Amino acid sequence: MVMDKLKEYGIDYDTAMQRCVNNEALYIKLAKKIPETSQFDELKKALDEKDLDKSFELAHALKGIVSNLAITPLEKPISEMTELLRAREDIDYSGYIDEMDKALNKFCDILSEA
Repeated sequence: MVMDKLKEYGIDYDTAMQRCVNNEALYIKLAKKIPETSQFDELKKALDEKDLDKSFELAHALKGIVSNLAITPLEKPISEMTELLRAREDIDYSGYIDEMDKALNKFCDILSEA
């Protein structure tokens, strides 16, 4: 049931299952660690402080996490931020943060049913 909702949400199910040796329970166990990470809040704080180096490191780490779990709706804004931060672009990231927060909240809501 939860995996069906995650598929509707937009995870790349085939990739996720390939990385978790076709074990949905393992995927859910790993995915449940996402809400526990403080890196999302740390990224927001670093961006607020205009610390582009730290922001890049955090965005890059989050990109790896969400990519490995094939969480496509989260991967999109984080990947875009990562590339802008790689170039140390000093821009307003609030649109990316809003998109990330919306995708993260939806993902966490679905996981809370597991």
